[in-house]
Amino acid sequence: MAEIVSPPNGYRLLLPSDWVQIPLRHIEAEEAARRIATEAMGRVPADVPRDKLTPLRLELEGRLRAAIADAQKAKALDLYLPMRLDGEVNLGASIVVSEVRLPQQFAPDGSSVPASDPVDIAVRLMSRGEGMGLDLASGEIDGALAVRRECVVSADAGRGAELASRRVDYMVSVPGNPRQWFLAAFSTVGAGDPHDELADALVEWFDALMGTFRWSWT
Repeated sequence: MAEIVSPPNGYRLLLPSDWVQIPLRHIEAEEAARRIATEAMGRVPADVPRDKLTPLRLELEGRLRAAIADAQKAKALDLYLPMRLDGEVNLGASIVVSEVRLPQQFAPDGSSVPASDPVDIAVRLMSRGEGMGLDLASGEIDGALAVRRECVVSADAGRGAELASRRVDYMVSVPGNPRQWFLAAFSTVGAGDPHDELADALVEWFDALMGTFRWSWT
């Protein structure tokens, strides 16, 4: 296999058709929410009374706008949300993709210090943050080092989180750039309990989805 001389400029995930990808770098939250809600209303069954569509669309737009704005505040790259065939969006689950860039370190003489062991870096980064029942594991995804973190984040009404959530993060080292890491953060409230059967099934689904992850150099 030829040596990689430049970092990838993208990635691919094999998402099911009922999930929508929202690139966050060059969009306005209001414009994106309106477009997605309009497309969703086009899939509402014909037997749904037309007079119910406007309030449904406005509610959907509001929820989408809030989710997009929150992800943009966190400087995320992409947001993925499940969109059911009836046009409703289930914000009880989401995937937020972002990047983590390690700051350049310098020795007292001004020379740059090489990045330390990537496994140690990833574990230290992933060990930060709130949660209970923290579970860390490492391996490889598409030939790159990956660290998986799973935890439960407590409810916090002050931040708009009325329910506790199950969170699974994958941090993947970017080939050709030891200071850059890809982060995919999955979150779900399940059916109201982060340890219920629905939450378990969604976590298994996300693990399988990350197995389809591939870098791209297009």
